[in-house]
Amino acid sequence: MSHIPGRLRFEHDAVASFADHRADGRAARSRTPRSAHAEFDADPGRDPLGIIERQNADRLPDLVPLRMSRMAESPFAFYRGTAAIQAADLADSPDSGRLVVACGDAHLTNFGIFAAPDRSLVFDLNDFDEAAIAPWEWDVKRLVTSVSIAAADNGFGAADAEEATLAAAASYRITMRALAKRTALERYYQRSLATELPGMSASSVKALNRTLKRAAKRTSSRVAAKIMETAPDGTQQIREQPPTLLHVDPEQENRFSELVAAYRRSAAPDIALLLAQYTPTDVARRVVGVGSVGTRCSIAVLTGPHGEPLILQMKEAGRSVLDEYGRLDRRPGRGITALDAPADGGERVITFQQVLQSSSDAFLGHLQFDGRGFYVRQFRDFNASIEVSELDPPAFLDYVRACGHQLARAHAQSPGAGFIAGYLGSNDVFDRAMASWAQEYATQSLADYRAFVAAIDAGRFETAPPQ
Repeated sequence: MSHIPGRLRFEHDAVASFADHRADGRAARSRTPRSAHAEFDADPGRDPLGIIERQNADRLPDLVPLRMSRMAESPFAFYRGTAAIQAADLADSPDSGRLVVACGDAHLTNFGIFAAPDRSLVFDLNDFDEAAIAPWEWDVKRLVTSVSIAAADNGFGAADAEEATLAAAASYRITMRALAKRTALERYYQRSLATELPGMSASSVKALNRTLKRAAKRTSSRVAAKIMETAPDGTQQIREQPPTLLHVDPEQENRFSELVAAYRRSAAPDIALLLAQYTPTDVARRVVGVGSVGTRCSIAVLTGPHGEPLILQMKEAGRSVLDEYGRLDRRPGRGITALDAPADGGERVITFQQVLQSSSDAFLGHLQFDGRGFYVRQFRDFNASIEVSELDPPAFLDYVRACGHQLARAHAQSPGAGFIAGYLGSNDVFDRAMASWAQEYATQSLADYRAFVAAIDAGRFETAPPQ
């Protein structure tokens, strides 16, 4: 290539166009037909209860019975807690061959409302513990199966459940096709304001307004008033609520300031300087979620110069279940060349969170403690989730469409948007394949749930009173 003195020349022929990516996606249908996603082919040697035991082995022993109790509450609660089982079941499933930054646990209740750094309320994915570079289809299957199971939990009929799974898949497809036609920058800047979600029914508006009211009450000062009390010396301390909220042991307490300092080094420069104005004053172990119960998680209270509290959550992050149980190292794929998964679990979570979310918590950071990775975020900063169990069929449809839309927006941040759009196409072949797969996997998950409950009754798993 010749050069003009004083001017840098680029090889424009090397730029892959949207049309090229779309054509590659269409061509991938010959290798993996979209209809190939319709069937769940269970490995005869699958061991779902063994996977649960394997995960329990690395949890805090005194919290494992509580995890088992929460998972046993309903088929949907069980599904929430078994991302590892689904990852193992997806390990040998067909895919188009294109990888994206994937959420890893994109079920219905891992979407929600929270405050962006500019304090506007957005609707987006909100859990990234299992995020990894993986086939995009895995997230879609996780989502549509959760739609099928949640619909059954809500008492909806088979027709309503199928309509909802089709709606979620169609929303993903339609959004991805629309986004792929936009520039990469336009995709990057798009976000969904919680107050401007389109096409909502009257019951959806009511559910959204209830959620927005809850979110508005979740500030550090209000949370502090709820979880803190005045100590005998007049200072504020966390009010213990055994077993879900307990002060840490003296050794960890003595290292608290060290942990905060390590976190501050990973934070953005403006946040690091802001944190320098706060003093660590209390820390307690906190039990979170369903599948996460038993992982090491703490809330930390930092106090500012006016006595104002800043509450942070520090949560353990190990390997993604997509990597550990989905055997990603055995699955060749294309699509991500400019981003590697960080080896540290905490750094992995916040890195992929920043990719997948349209707006992320300004306080994100990470640290290492006793050889384990942790990520840090602000605790309950105007965040709330839609109560899926309270939705009627029209509102449920609106909600699953919103989730499908946001998942597509998240995946469209990876270089494969044009490819995925070309693979999906303009008809509903992929939608129907996803609905079929969701129904089959929901049936399998229900069988696993019943086997799990039977194992509890037989004494294989110890439970604790739900908290």
